Amino acid sequence: MRRFEYLKNVTTLSLDASLCTGCRMCESVCPHAVFRVAEKKCSIEDKDACMECGACARNCRAGALTVKAGVGCAAAVINSMIGKNGACACDCSC
Repeated sequence: MRRFEYLKNVTTLSLDASLCTGCRMCESVCPHAVFRVAEKKCSIEDKDACMECGACARNCRAGALTVKAGVGCAAAVINSMIGKNGACACDCSC
């Protein structure tokens, strides 16, 4: 079975591994298994699977993760669910 992917090389997700404490919270909250923690350090396993929901960054107490939540595919899904159906629901330049 092929894994779901968003657009290649466009996600705003970034990691400062030097700040990571290995708490594993990113692994726990990520709905698409973007992260892997080994030897008390996080790594991004599948950056293109990130839907920019922001759960990882909001739950990273160390501040190792950043993402511009609400600018990608997650924003399009949320906006369409709450009735903000525009020509460009994901805030992209269409």
